[in-house]
Amino acid sequence: MSPFEGLSSFPHLPVLYNEIIHALQPQRGGFYLDGTIGAGGHAWGILDASRPEGRLLGLDLDPQALALAKQRLAEFGERAILRHGSYLAMRQFLDEVEWPGLNGIVLDLGVSSMQLDTPERGFSFLTEAPLDMRFDPTNPVSAEDLVNQLSEKELADIIYNFGEERRAYQVARSIVQARPLHTTTQLARAVARATRSGREAMHPATRTFQALRIAVNRELESVEKALPLAVELLSPGGRLAVIAFHSLEDRLVKQFMRRESQDCICPPKQPVCTCGHKASIQEITRHPLRPDDKEIQQNPRARSARLRVAAKL
Repeated sequence: MSPFEGLSSFPHLPVLYNEIIHALQPQRGGFYLDGTIGAGGHAWGILDASRPEGRLLGLDLDPQALALAKQRLAEFGERAILRHGSYLAMRQFLDEVEWPGLNGIVLDLGVSSMQLDTPERGFSFLTEAPLDMRFDPTNPVSAEDLVNQLSEKELADIIYNFGEERRAYQVARSIVQARPLHTTTQLARAVARATRSGREAMHPATRTFQALRIAVNRELESVEKALPLAVELLSPGGRLAVIAFHSLEDRLVKQFMRRESQDCICPPKQPVCTCGHKASIQEITRHPLRPDDKEIQQNPRARSARLRVAAKL
């Protein structure tokens, strides 16, 4: 049976689906957490592979995603527990369900296809929509707040650091000059005025929209805090699987897994270890797993996905 069977309106293909199931190796009676459950594709596979007793706790900041996941996972009954919240609160949610520990955790980072394809969410520069970009609609700060209230330097720093946009200061200046900005297309035009070169295949607003989305949702900060928490909550032998979609996220995941898989993190030239660090995980994937050509053809947005996996010692 497919994770999409019986759900004709299923809006989102789970990226690296087979790789995630293989990486987590779900077992009968295991306890699993999907910290970014989305529409429930990966969660379905985990629950299916851990029949008849495996359980899964699914979290998401997006109520729209949770509603779809609830529909998709209904067949599993009480084996699937869904909660509205951040994976940063996974300890509190785990205490609530009184599970002894976790045999696997999956984090599918970044924006989902269904968020991009819902114009009113404001993630896309291709359609007219309010400048929102919030994963969680209860978040008090939206992209509109940032572009209209931050100083030119603050905007430039966000666009450069989170979007890796070389012309960040020109973009920030163009945004400030065009304020107030209330819609996605207004922002996209302001960015295009500062970046249009005619030589890039990428839309000129791509990096700026990525940067603002990361800033609004505090994505990198959340990843940095979540990774050690996830390892702490795993039972020995439990696995952590993380999918990243851009180099900033993937770099954080890579550096964390590389560091935490070593017994010593002292500078290489230091003759005697003084750090006292002990490895807490083993890297399962020294290099990230990427979608194959068939998956990219079926889901072009999967092309930038990178999966890294580690097991708790």
